[in-house]
Amino acid sequence: MLQIDLVAIGKRISTERKRNNITQEQLAEKMNVSIQMISNLERGKKAIKINNLLYLSQILGVSTDYILTGNKNLSEKSAISDKLFNLSSDDYMIIEALINKLSGK
Repeated sequence: MLQIDLVAIGKRISTERKRNNITQEQLAEKMNVSIQMISNLERGKKAIKINNLLYLSQILGVSTDYILTGNKNLSEKSAISDKLFNLSSDDYMIIEALINKLSGK
């Protein structure tokens, strides 16, 4: 049976909201829900309704899969690839070293 981790989902919502420089109040307004609802989602106290999940993913610019599971889809991975391509040589080498360190190579 699939186990749903509301706390992990809430952390991803909070992280992406902050990454987009959106306050809870602004997100609540964009989604036409209460600030309390956003707070409850981010603390893992409430499950998100499907229609709100779809709207939230559009606002935050991430897939519904990422919000629910933490797995990035191909287009999200491609966006990172595009950013890497545009880095200076020095910055690219720093990122490459970091990736090698994290992957144990």
